[in-house]
Amino acid sequence: MRYLHILVLVAPGFALAAAARAAQSDLPLAAPMPGGIAVVCVGRAPAPAPQVVFDGQRVRVARVGDAWHAVVGLPLALKPGAHQLSVLEGEKSARTIRFDVKSHDYEVQHLTLAARQVDPGPADRLRIARDQESIVRAFSTFSDSALDDFSLDLPSPGRPSGGFGLRRFLNNEPRQPHSGVDIAAPPGTPITAPAAGTVLETGDYFFYGLTVLLDHGQGLITMYNHLSSIDVAKGARVARGERIGAVGSTGRVTGPHLHWSVSLNNARVDPALFLPREVRDQVMSSLPAARGDAAAESPPPRCD
Repeated sequence: MRYLHILVLVAPGFALAAAARAAQSDLPLAAPMPGGIAVVCVGRAPAPAPQVVFDGQRVRVARVGDAWHAVVGLPLALKPGAHQLSVLEGEKSARTIRFDVKSHDYEVQHLTLAARQVDPGPADRLRIARDQESIVRAFSTFSDSALDDFSLDLPSPGRPSGGFGLRRFLNNEPRQPHSGVDIAAPPGTPITAPAAGTVLETGDYFFYGLTVLLDHGQGLITMYNHLSSIDVAKGARVARGERIGAVGSTGRVTGPHLHWSVSLNNARVDPALFLPREVRDQVMSSLPAARGDAAAESPPPRCD
């Protein structure tokens, strides 16, 4: 099945003025499937940007030409079929807009790990619960400011070694799908911010090891795991290309690599959708999860 790419502009902004004006090329590649992005027309400009909510989360809205579009992150666990956005415009009553999510079968991956990393003991489970609370709180962040576009750079040189969405079996036991992209590189390889942002959280987590989370504004959050060092402090502003840490093998790993996650409106989505086309085509196409139905770029959906 071929997925039609509907360009999605997501701007979950607090204030109407926070919604950004973007060109079609500034948007992430749309892929309306679990773990992808849906682009949905939600109103006409120059009327003020509407406020959009999906699954209880604010959604970023951006202007393309004479229309407002919501750029919606779709969770990996989302069921294919019809879904809807809640759209609020000024003092008007909220209205709903329907959109469709296609099915997609991700590849399967089997890994062998130390028993403790697959079945943690009671003390480890307490630590994991605290870790998850911190990470979920970070991913749920929605700040007013936002970048002018959605483009991200690869945060580290290296070999893509684990694709997004892989259905994982650890020691032959099914686990959560892979919610990011792995980049294998020697220990100490620099990791840089793929776009400007604020250091939202840092920590040393049981599964993820040394970790940095960056807030790029209006629900766009990126996470970097298994680092050997953290070179930024919580609350610091970082520029695109600024070093934030180094590749390592902390946490649950089989070797040194960077695990890179991208979250949009608290849904982990495929980082490849935010990369420049040449990078996405040349680098990410080598990953198993990137094979199959390719989304084709298309004009933004019309607002009738």
